[in-house]
Amino acid sequence: DLQNKIWYICKHVSVLNSTFMDTTGKVIKCKAAVAWEAGKPLSIEEVEVAPPKAHEVRVKIHATGVCHTDAHTLSGSDPEGMFPVILGHEGAGTVESDVVVPLYVPQCGECKFCKNPKTNLCQKIRVTQGQGLMPDKTSRFTCKGKQIFHFMGTSTFSEYTVVADISLAKVDEQAPMDKVCLLGCGISTGYGAALNTAKVEAGSTCAVFGLGAVGLAVIMGCKSLGATRIIGIDINPDKFEIAKKFGATELVNPKDHSKPIQEVLVELTDGGVDYSFECIGNVGIMRAALEACHKGWGTSVIIGVAGAGQEISTRPFQLVTGRTWKGTAFGGWKSVESVPKLVNDYMSKKLMVDEFVTHTLPFTQINEAFDLMHAGKRTAVLSVVLPPLRRLVYIDSL
Repeated sequence: DLQNKIWYICKHVSVLNSTFMDTTGKVIKCKAAVAWEAGKPLSIEEVEVAPPKAHEVRVKIHATGVCHTDAHTLSGSDPEGMFPVILGHEGAGTVESDVVVPLYVPQCGECKFCKNPKTNLCQKIRVTQGQGLMPDKTSRFTCKGKQIFHFMGTSTFSEYTVVADISLAKVDEQAPMDKVCLLGCGISTGYGAALNTAKVEAGSTCAVFGLGAVGLAVIMGCKSLGATRIIGIDINPDKFEIAKKFGATELVNPKDHSKPIQEVLVELTDGGVDYSFECIGNVGIMRAALEACHKGWGTSVIIGVAGAGQEISTRPFQLVTGRTWKGTAFGGWKSVESVPKLVNDYMSKKLMVDEFVTHTLPFTQINEAFDLMHAGKRTAVLSVVLPPLRRLVYIDSL
């Protein structure tokens, strides 16, 4: 079963108590990008990473991504945001010779959530993870004598990190880490939203609001399932050509219309779309995405993360007349068992990943990667000049 697989992986790579023999039980000093407070740039600092405790793993990070969720927390809009913290949750690294992907959604295989095929939201360590701590309610990071919080159970903006053993997936050792790290969040989330959450049907009509990396991954998922019409919606027309490459059949810019976008889509599709996806985190667009769905059977999936305290609303009649409103986290994938399969699909060229990368920057310019993201750029690869972390990949994600 899953627990036996997790135990085998940990036993095989000798990681229940340490990552490398020469650092067994020792503190590792390394570089990390620390967020000291909300709204401030990240600071490259030397941090101390304590050795892992029981059922924990210390991972040497080789590649990581910058995602909108990181920016969301850094902005101060995240109700669970705690500072100082080491952000980052799209990573890939090594434990001895094995290539691994840290997982912000764990899979213990024991809780009622893991045992229920209807959800992927393992709750084994949810409380402490939300507190920025390891399962024993302590942190493994310190800097300048201060405790540094963990982020989403992963903290991949560090050359070394410590994660729970149920928050780690062993993947193909030949997989390029500066690519498969992106499967730790954005690509998997969008792709899975179409496959697992919406369960898009062949011949259907889909609308994707927001053409960043998550939106493009949704389009890729809808195309793979045989959707006939895939309508991409964005106020930045520069994103339209790449959206076509991922499978969009039509593109709409709301700025080109005087009517609300939901009315435009209802007219364009003879009553509304079968499936819509909100990939921005804007509560107004969430409403528009629902109301763009067809009466009687339309389904809308919320993927974007809204700011603290924001609420969604619509007229109840929209739901009474047969529309369904859903949400998804990590695309509904049960992480430990699914991420290796997604990596295999990428390695066999069944899944696009390389195509998400558009920029290359040095690791020391990580704050510029955030600027690129806010400017609407899709994905950047940052070459790391601080050994042993080799690359940092930025992706426009949640």
